[in-house]
Amino acid sequence: MKYVFFVSLFFCALCLQGCFDSNDNKKTKSKYTLVSGWGIQEVATVPFDSLTVIDPFILADEATRTYYMTGSGGILWKSTDLQNWKGPFGYIEIDTTSWMGSNPMIWAPELHYYKGNYYCITTFTNTDIVVDTVPERCDVLRRGTHILIADRAEGPYRPMNDNLYLQEDWSTLDGTLWEEDGIPYLVYNHDWMQLVDGAIKYVPLTADLSGTTGESVLLFSASDAPWPREMQSIGELTFGMSLGGYVSDGPFLFRTGTGRLGMLWSSWSSHRYAQGVAYSATGRLAGPWIQQEEPLLDQNTGHGMLFQTFEGKTLLSLHSQSLEENPGPRKPVLLEVDLSGDFLKIIGRYNP
Repeated sequence: MKYVFFVSLFFCALCLQGCFDSNDNKKTKSKYTLVSGWGIQEVATVPFDSLTVIDPFILADEATRTYYMTGSGGILWKSTDLQNWKGPFGYIEIDTTSWMGSNPMIWAPELHYYKGNYYCITTFTNTDIVVDTVPERCDVLRRGTHILIADRAEGPYRPMNDNLYLQEDWSTLDGTLWEEDGIPYLVYNHDWMQLVDGAIKYVPLTADLSGTTGESVLLFSASDAPWPREMQSIGELTFGMSLGGYVSDGPFLFRTGTGRLGMLWSSWSSHRYAQGVAYSATGRLAGPWIQQEEPLLDQNTGHGMLFQTFEGKTLLSLHSQSLEENPGPRKPVLLEVDLSGDFLKIIGRYNP
């Protein structure tokens, strides 16, 4: 959940830098600008347990035998062993005259290698534009999920075009990529700040991921699961306010060793932020989706994704915040998991 406690970090920390394209040995001003990200600082090598990363996502790039970790705010870290990480680097370039605006907030970027290209699926928030007003809530800002492309894992990533993937007046975030029967899909979160009951939806994409080809379909709402808690009932504050509703966050799809289709997603539980799992009854994206009775993890830990190490271990990457520190830093965590059966099972903490 990316609203509570950490919003002020992003409003004060995004920086923009000009960039150039070469043309016949002459440097001409590019329309793209590097978003250097919040918390940008001098590049250094940092041990994993000293990192602070919100919504960590790790791409294990076979071509370079390097792990690339991204997080909300728009910075990138890289490592060859998961233990020592070099960064932070800026890696996203945008046209500041586009709908994203001159100083967008960046949420939950994911890096994917798909059919010969590297893609970054991320969310931009233009804080200067209000697209909706919901009674007894904050104004709904221009927030949309977009897909960028690069020819290297470390970027720079640029939008393929300015086409909107989702409706302009929807607040959408936490997009992820899934392919089924050769068709790529964008699976994303329709924000609880707009819907009150957050929803996970999907929409088919063009073959090159440059746009969508159909209408969005609802997979489930946050309140469909038994374990999420209504935000006011557990005393959680959002932007310092007590707002009612159910949060949905961070979908990520996977298959178990038996071919069962699962989805990681997060919400708020009796022990604050939590990592949940749902499984498709049909083994297909359209579901229906069967929610587990209890979260996979709670204790203020969530927004998970799965990746495989170069040695063949399957790891679950999440962020975790101490229950005692409020607010406090969100730290990346790695857990080894077993996917050999029908269910995702946690083996234990993985210490790089």
